[in-house]
Amino acid sequence: MSQKIDGTFPAAQALRSVGTAPRPGVSTDGPARPVDAADSLKLTGEATNLQAIERGLSSASAIDAGRVQAVRESLQNGTYRIDPEAIASRMLDLDRQLLA
Repeated sequence: MSQKIDGTFPAAQALRSVGTAPRPGVSTDGPARPVDAADSLKLTGEATNLQAIERGLSSASAIDAGRVQAVRESLQNGTYRIDPEAIASRMLDLDRQLLA
């Protein structure tokens, strides 16, 4: 079987239009109304903790300027030491975390 590829999609005419059916009791002709006072939402303890962590992380600086300055100075002084065992240990820890 072969098909000619010409940039048109002939099956598009055969597809029917699908719309969203109105739900019973939901009016779509007026503006949205506020949630009734009887409606409520209760977050789990885990969700509340995640929100607190997110707020803390969003307010914290992503870069530790003091650490950057210390590394910059040790590089300029020639005193910066690379610890291959520490690097390997952290890489293995990360691998274990990703596999867990």
